[in-house]
Amino acid sequence: MNLDFQDSVPKDFNDNSHVWIYQSNRVFNVPEAIQIEELLKDFASNWKSHGTPVKAFGNLFFGQFVIFMADETASGVSGCSTDSSVRLIKNIEKDFEVDMFDRQMLAFIVDERIQLIPLSQVNNFLEEGILTADTLYFNNTILTKEELLKEWIIPVKKSWLAKRVPFLNSK
Repeated sequence: MNLDFQDSVPKDFNDNSHVWIYQSNRVFNVPEAIQIEELLKDFASNWKSHGTPVKAFGNLFFGQFVIFMADETASGVSGCSTDSSVRLIKNIEKDFEVDMFDRQMLAFIVDERIQLIPLSQVNNFLEEGILTADTLYFNNTILTKEELLKEWIIPVKKSWLAKRVPFLNSK
């Protein structure tokens, strides 16, 4: 699986640009992905905070992750403008019958594809050898462009999971 995504991230955004990641509970098919990418690009190009345009980016990655980015060096993003992005995600959920807010489902690369595993089952998957400390994990907790580029797709052992999963701590 090709995990190169960095070239799709705008280079002209500050490294501290704010990032929001929403993970779908399934991969979107091609017509859906095209439609969603259009919605995201339209939203980003019209995103405003208190009437001021936001330097924004929105795109669908790996057919399953919506990523918004706002470069706040010119104008900040207010709570109301963040709420507008959440409304868009809720509309995507409704229109495409997906769940974009389940933070208990974690994404890993298993057998060259994205596999969603409930947090409650991670330890079992580690014990069974389906996941290892070196399995790549989508760290959707990142908050900045710099973190997105360097820490979004990382081995489990370098993620917050390494501290939370007893099985990893015992090795």
